[in-house]
Amino acid sequence: MPPDNRSIARALAQKAWAENRPLAWFEELYQKAEQEGAPIPWGNLEPNPNLLALCESCQGISFGPRALIVGCGLGDDAEWLAEKGFSVTAFDIAPTGIAMCRRRFPESKVTYVVADLFSAPPAWDGAFDLVLESYTIQALPQTMRREAIECISAFVAHGGHLMVITRARHEDEPEGTLPWPLLRFELDVFTDYGLQPLFFEEVIDDADEPTRRFRVCYHRA
Repeated sequence: MPPDNRSIARALAQKAWAENRPLAWFEELYQKAEQEGAPIPWGNLEPNPNLLALCESCQGISFGPRALIVGCGLGDDAEWLAEKGFSVTAFDIAPTGIAMCRRRFPESKVTYVVADLFSAPPAWDGAFDLVLESYTIQALPQTMRREAIECISAFVAHGGHLMVITRARHEDEPEGTLPWPLLRFELDVFTDYGLQPLFFEEVIDDADEPTRRFRVCYHRA
């Protein structure tokens, strides 16, 4: 079995939830990474291969130039999209994480912003042709997911697209632990906010361990 590089993140998350600070653990984890070398489970220092695969599958779709990255982590996906010609805004709730992005990419064309998904700048409403949500919803308790989906959906411009990458499970499979796999019907909530799936696939990737994922591209007509 590979070592569990999520144990510190899970411990911080459980403490934050118990103290009714459900999002505080993201910043705490980045601080521990910077000060103590704690692992960031999603910090692979390269573009997410699932993003590359999803873009390959959707290469026949025409995307507008303005892109937003939700929960941008250490910035690799944002930089990759910028290299592809997008005008990219990337945000994260963790100031330390955003500072790490700026240090890693000092000449970046990406606009890195500290922002909370649940209280994002009003100017972002309907402002982006492409929104990428990768691994954020799966890190939230179930009670927060519908609101998160509503907030993410609001960023997508008319005629724009949303890409979603998340862990997945079937209804007969256990819920598991953080990061929680999502059920198909949880993603169907995006349709409540005016988005329709153009491309939907379920895959098993084995980058570090066999993991079921959904990779989806939605469109706002």
